Amino acid sequence: MTENKNLTYFPWQETKCKIHGRTDETQNPLPLFWNGSAVEVNVTGTELWIDLEVDFSVHEPWAGLSLNGAFISRQMLMAGRYKLCLFRNMNTDTIKNVRFFRELQATSKDNTNHLLVHGFYSDGSFSSVPDRTYKLEFVGDSITSGEGTYGAKKEEDWVPMFMSSSRNYAVMVSEALDADYRLLSQGGWGVFCSWDNKPYENLPSCYEKICGLLKGETNEKLGALKPYDFSSWQPDAVIINLGTNDASAFHQPAWHDPVTGESFKQHLLPNGSYDPSDLDRLKLAIIHFLALIRRNNSGAFIVWAYGMADYELTLPITEAISEYCRQSKDKKVSFLQLPATTDETVGSRCHPGPKAHERSAKILAEYLKSLLS
Repeated sequence: MTENKNLTYFPWQETKCKIHGRTDETQNPLPLFWNGSAVEVNVTGTELWIDLEVDFSVHEPWAGLSLNGAFISRQMLMAGRYKLCLFRNMNTDTIKNVRFFRELQATSKDNTNHLLVHGFYSDGSFSSVPDRTYKLEFVGDSITSGEGTYGAKKEEDWVPMFMSSSRNYAVMVSEALDADYRLLSQGGWGVFCSWDNKPYENLPSCYEKICGLLKGETNEKLGALKPYDFSSWQPDAVIINLGTNDASAFHQPAWHDPVTGESFKQHLLPNGSYDPSDLDRLKLAIIHFLALIRRNNSGAFIVWAYGMADYELTLPITEAISEYCRQSKDKKVSFLQLPATTDETVGSRCHPGPKAHERSAKILAEYLKSLLS
């Protein structure tokens, strides 16, 4: 390859780049914590490279690239600091919109996993990236992490290559509405507990931090555990897609804390129905989470979108939403049933596949459009 000797190095702060996703913008290099987190630039020139720093213990990050709004590629990132070519041999005078984004969810069980952006190499010049029409925040589990959106249906391995934001209903909705978006998701987690009854694995517990589900010294130094400044980015709508893992917990054995010896379990009665007291604490968690979201996002519509994987908790969720609205007099909260995944639309790991995400995205986009317009 003939080396382009006209490339100049630009630290990310000097590129007028637009940052997507919750992060600590005082950091240098810039961490991309959540799936869908990205740096977006408008740049002229014939060539563009990104300067990355990557590390992990188990789960390697994956990243994606879009050019002028079109998805171009995704790839596994190996550990180390290196530069990655985003485009070359293009028309020098035209402005190219480039978005480099994290595909993999935040990794709560790999404390060394990080994807950092140092800067860019280019022979062009950078200009500002304008805001889009709306701002949307999505809070969810493995579905919002895009688990199952890549790979053959027979795949069962829990590995990063089968997760994505590029084939994700949340991103599809945002594209349909011309919206900037932020994703907060973690596979296996719920609104009250995890699929296997871990009571601390729930999204509300980390919602007020930049990326509070992360642990370890590295993530703390990168700012993940800092309080999130909600005033910096107020969404027009917050979409919650939680409940599938809370439903699973009722059917799983009790979780036993290896440190304290205490156990936790959501119970079914002998007749197979939910234990009313356990169901009540789930509903209370939903009510408290809605109040937490409203406290931090005063003007946003809140939509609980549920059903891509199962309908099991539809009634308890809607009852909790109704009770929250009754107590708070909040008129901007609603529930939306999404279509269930079928044999035709299932993807890898028995999760919703691309067709399922497309179906739900179309319904959710139309619903949000009716609220926001």
